[in-house]
Amino acid sequence: MTAHRPHLLRTHRLRLVVAVIAGTVMVTGFTLAAGASPQLATVDKTSAAPKPTIVLVHGAFADSSGWNPVAGRLLGEGYPVIAFSNPLRGPATDAEYLRQLLSTIDGPVVLVGHSYGGAVITNAATGDPDVKALVYIAAYALAEGESVAAANALGGGHTDVIDHLVVRPFPGATGGDADAYIDPAYFPTLFAQDLPKSTARVMAATQRPGALAALVTPSGAPAWATIPTWYMVARQDRIIPPEAERAMAERAGSTTVEIDSSHVAMMSHPAAVLSLIKAAARS
Repeated sequence: MTAHRPHLLRTHRLRLVVAVIAGTVMVTGFTLAAGASPQLATVDKTSAAPKPTIVLVHGAFADSSGWNPVAGRLLGEGYPVIAFSNPLRGPATDAEYLRQLLSTIDGPVVLVGHSYGGAVITNAATGDPDVKALVYIAAYALAEGESVAAANALGGGHTDVIDHLVVRPFPGATGGDADAYIDPAYFPTLFAQDLPKSTARVMAATQRPGALAALVTPSGAPAWATIPTWYMVARQDRIIPPEAERAMAERAGSTTVEIDSSHVAMMSHPAAVLSLIKAAARS
């Protein structure tokens, strides 16, 4: 028995410490309840509220690394972030892939789509009560039955990207489908003219292709019909005509901002993109 007394004493002391701490918390809680101002209580509740998970969805001819300048800032401000790896096979397939990812996330979500990634979030978020906001960064906010190719004609604008695609086969392709890349010789001036040319050349060399079928596949019921939406129009976009971006933003009832940017606003103007995402997250 004597050999165990130090252990019993330590256990007894630990219980006393826990009891004292618990008593202090109870007293503090009583004091705050009795004397604290309503404003202080409100601030405490707000600060304890969890931030939504920001899910970033890239488009065709790119990968999730394009979100790095924005993702780093979001993480620095305490937001949980997932940069989704978009398969780029078509709106229905890619949206289902994203839906499966969203099913693993607890709590509210803000979905952010760039370019073709906008078509994916438009389909994936439909009927999902956890998606609290949609953010389109120079992206396709498609209507039901509309394709990416058709949306490019909205507002009377024009894009030259279709004239500068390199098409390559992929295993299992049917019906004339194939992978489409932007010709590296034209990539810097079409996709990222406000980035350093050396950066744009690397992006051209490492681009991920999108299936041609993704350009002409009709979209499903749009999530923007029921979920609050924010939209960033890139005035110098040479992939999606700015006129089409404005038309889609207006149709979706978006809170809209415009900036003088190329198609890759999240890389050339990350602070502006961050500001728009945070506005959506706070809503």
